[in-house]
Amino acid sequence: MTGASFIAGDWGTSNLRLYLCDAQGIALDGRTGPGAADSGGRFADILQSLIAPWAASCRPTLPTVLSGMVGSNIGWTEAPYVACPALPEQIADACVALCGGRVHIVPGLSCSNRFNAPDFLRGEETQILGALNLIESLRRERRLLCLPGTHTKWVVLQDGAVREFFTAPTGELFALVCEHSVLLRRHGQTAAAVDADAFTKGLAHFDEFPQAQLLHRLFECRSRQLSGEFSLPAATGYLSGLLVASDVQGALCALTELIANRSVYLIGAPELTRRYAAALGRHGCDTYAVDGAAASLAGLAQVHRRLSQQVVA
Repeated sequence: MTGASFIAGDWGTSNLRLYLCDAQGIALDGRTGPGAADSGGRFADILQSLIAPWAASCRPTLPTVLSGMVGSNIGWTEAPYVACPALPEQIADACVALCGGRVHIVPGLSCSNRFNAPDFLRGEETQILGALNLIESLRRERRLLCLPGTHTKWVVLQDGAVREFFTAPTGELFALVCEHSVLLRRHGQTAAAVDADAFTKGLAHFDEFPQAQLLHRLFECRSRQLSGEFSLPAATGYLSGLLVASDVQGALCALTELIANRSVYLIGAPELTRRYAAALGRHGCDTYAVDGAAASLAGLAQVHRRLSQQVVA
């Protein structure tokens, strides 16, 4: 394919997304495949089979940059974590090379967070690199990022370096309660799609009693169904509102020195960033959203450029 320069891949636990990109990191074509958990150790074979049509139409030695769980202990090879504070260049330079240097795997990040606990991320570092490339102001002074998801990351940047972060398993807790708890199971049914109005109500009700622990509010997802106030979809939305409100309030309390300018950059899926923007807005925060897929692709392109410079040098 004319103009193809490299292959970028986000190889997570459940899914693989590959993109054929030009030199600027613009996707020319895409492929999907099994995640790391379902790859059965056949990473090289899976990658080769998916990119074979590109190799035939372009060239067989296109460089490939991969991020995500492909670099974990369930992946192709383990790419060691880079300790924070970490500059973008340090992250790219720590890539692990495979297949004679044709394939590079981006490492994750580690830190001792402000709760005096070890913390780790893998895959989000590529989205952070992409956001730094897409938004110039993130490279200056101290900035706060939020990457909502299964394991939401709150990330502190200092002059373009990842200084520290901490993790809230907000999305995982939501899924566990929806799928395995009697709070949202009824007559064999499981939780339905999130109701937007009930989500907003969850945010508002949580803020009415900010002193209450989240554990003291969760049973409402069931009790408000029993009282006839909520349908199952409404209870699901209400749960999401409670969890996101708790996550946001806890993060802002822990990051008081960073909220002076009341700006938070959200990186992730549009629906999730909208929910977090709504919660942050209730605390007077300005939010700026970056699409997670676009950030990931921009980050992989940035890593490719750095690796290409090293080859030239």
